[in-house]
Amino acid sequence: MEFDKTAFDKATNDFQKLGKDNYEAVVKSYGQMNKGFQDIGARFTDYTKQAFADATATFEKLVGAKSLEHAIEIQSEYAKKSYESWMAEMTKISEMYASVARDAYKPVEKAVEKTAATVTAS
Repeated sequence: MEFDKTAFDKATNDFQKLGKDNYEAVVKSYGQMNKGFQDIGARFTDYTKQAFADATATFEKLVGAKSLEHAIEIQSEYAKKSYESWMAEMTKISEMYASVARDAYKPVEKAVEKTAATVTAS
């Protein structure tokens, strides 16, 4: 059996290209995750600001309440609104996390498929 330098060189080049492609896929994946996490962080920040504004407005209403019954009504409305807002926001944010996972996995998935196809063809 004789050493085939041309085949060896081709295999080496193919292997190096796969390595480069896989590295680029991982970098792209990290970029997608980073962008997604920044978006989620911005969403949390916006929600927190709004929740604080709602709490402040409710406190101002409570200070101006004319009776205990009115204060309880204000507090009950605030609690209901806060709960509904929290649930809606957490639903949106959980969807964002799922989207980040999908988007970040796509480049890696394509690289794995390409690698498997190349290895199988060899």
